Amino acid sequence: MEEINLTIDVVKQEMDAALKHLDHAFQKIRAGRASTAMVQDVMVEYYGAPTPLAQVANVMIPDAMTISIQPWDRTVIGAIEKAIINSNLGFAPSNNGENIILNVPPLTEERRRDLAKTAKSESESSKITIRNARQEGMKDLKKIENVSEDLIKDAEAKIQVLTDKYVKLCEDQLKVKEAEIMKV
Repeated sequence: MEEINLTIDVVKQEMDAALKHLDHAFQKIRAGRASTAMVQDVMVEYYGAPTPLAQVANVMIPDAMTISIQPWDRTVIGAIEKAIINSNLGFAPSNNGENIILNVPPLTEERRRDLAKTAKSESESSKITIRNARQEGMKDLKKIENVSEDLIKDAEAKIQVLTDKYVKLCEDQLKVKEAEIMKV
């Protein structure tokens, strides 16, 4: 019985991880407003080592269409600009010697549709991960010995309920993100 509960817990943890990954992916998809999440994965070459932008500069959102980056060490401004350009975010950084300003352009209808497709793709990827977790859990249940078939069937039903719940959560998050993206 303990092995069954452990298997169900592992499946649930994998499904939780898939949902967290989806949430993180959705944060990076911009919906027409500036957000610090847009630049959180930018790595800056700092003293020869790739360093997250947030560890070399203060990232602020002064208004809905602007990201302001204020490095703690002014000598790293060029490296930050280079990292932003190389990250393919679609922003042209401008600096005044102290700060780097990123103007977030308004989204076109075509770009909104592309972002919605990207969100749908991320959601599908998470659903696949959830279904794979279910499949692995079912395989693990079949390997358990000296347990009645009824207990195995109950555990399989619990895993299926978890799968349905997490797939629905992915779909709900996608609907919210698509609405956010398409809102003008």
